[in-house]
Amino acid sequence: MVCNRCKMVVKSEFQKLGLNPLTVELGEVELAEAPTKEELEALRGMLQPFGFSLIDNKKSQIIERIKSLIINVVHYQPSPLKTNLSDYLSSELHLDYTYISNLFATVEGTTIEHYYITQRIERVKELLIYDEMTLSEIAYNLNYSSVAYLSNQFKKVTGFTPTYFKQLKENKRKTLDEV
Repeated sequence: MVCNRCKMVVKSEFQKLGLNPLTVELGEVELAEAPTKEELEALRGMLQPFGFSLIDNKKSQIIERIKSLIINVVHYQPSPLKTNLSDYLSSELHLDYTYISNLFATVEGTTIEHYYITQRIERVKELLIYDEMTLSEIAYNLNYSSVAYLSNQFKKVTGFTPTYFKQLKENKRKTLDEV
C-alpha cells in the first residue's frame, strides 16, 4: 500500500470479512486476532483485483517494511530525517543495516540507496508539476545539499533537467508502486 486511498481500500476489504483492523499502515495491517486459513484465502481473492497481495514470509515483510518507511520519509514526512537513512532503517526495524541492505539488494535487485533516490526523484517530479515551490525550496525540503546536486541527480535518473521536465506537456511521473 502506498497511499491513503490504498489504506482505505484495504481496511474496507478486511471489514467486509468481519476482520476489523486495529491499524492499517503502509504495507501492514494489525489485527486483534489471527485470521483463519479460510479468511486468509478470502482476503487474497478480495485484495488481488486491487493489485495487493498478502505477504506471508518474514523476508518479504522486511522488504515491504523498508519500502514503506522510505516512502513515508520521502512523501509524507513534513521534515527531513535528523539522522542518516541507514541508522533510521536499522532503528525502525531493529535489525542490522548490513543484513537489511543485503536482503533488499538480493530480493529487489537494487540497493536501498537507489530505491531511496528513485523515490526522492519521483517526489521532485510531483513538486515540479504542482509548481508551488522553487527548485531551491524543493532541494531544501527534500534535504538535498544544493540545487546543483538535486539537478545533477534528477538528470542522471530521468535524462532531463528539472526545468526541461517542468516544461514537458506529458509529465513522466510514475505511481509509487511502480517505482
